[in-house]
Parts: sequence; structure tokens; C-alpha cells
Amino acid sequence: MNKYKETYGVDISKDVFDVYGSLSGHHQFNNDESGFKKFFKGLPENSLVAMEATGYYHYRLAQFLYKNAVAVSVINPLSIKRFIQMKLAKVKTDKSDAKAICEYAQNNAVPLYNALTEVQS
Repeated sequence: MNKYKETYGVDISKDVFDVYGSLSGHHQFNNDESGFKKFFKGLPENSLVAMEATGYYHYRLAQFLYKNAVAVSVINPLSIKRFIQMKLAKVKTDKSDAKAICEYAQNNAVPLYNALTEVQS
């Protein structure tokens, strides 16, 4: 169903972002330029990175990945919340949220992110 080699779900917060890869499992990175680069370095070609819209926190990572030609999808948080509720998940951690975002992106047609230009941002 999914045309990507690997799908990643990202749960992002102020200091770190948790990543769950459909093949590679869970990893955590600093939410800064060095963390973005470390994450990008480990991405295989033809990957999809999906994340919730979280304002400023998701924006920097989405822009970085988009500028480096990675397929990015920014998803409405309510969609993810309802998906997690539908699965009757009782555990709510950053790791479990990243996994749920990954599963959501694998099972649904998610829109690709169109980054703002430097002038717009």
C-alpha cells in the first residue's frame, strides 16, 4: 500500500524528537540543527517522514527535511488523536505516539508538505 521504502513517525517536543521507523524502530534526537542532521544522515532514500503539526517545533524539522529533498507529511493532530483512540491504546508516551504516527502514515494517504519559501517564512 505504501510506496516508500521506509516510513517514519515523528513525535516532536521542545528539546527532543522521537522517531519510529517502520523497519528501524525507535530513536531519539535533539531538537536542533545537529539532531536534524544526525536523523537525516540515517534516512534511506525514498523514505517518508510524517509528523503532527505542532507549531514552531514541527516547522523547523519539516523545513530542514523538505530542503534536503525528503518526502515530508505534516498531519493534523486531531487525526492522530482519533487514530490512537480508535486503536484503544492505553499507553501515551512520546515513543508510542511516534509509532502511532508511523502507522497512521502507512495506512492512510497523507498529504505531502509544501515548504514555505524563505520570504514567506
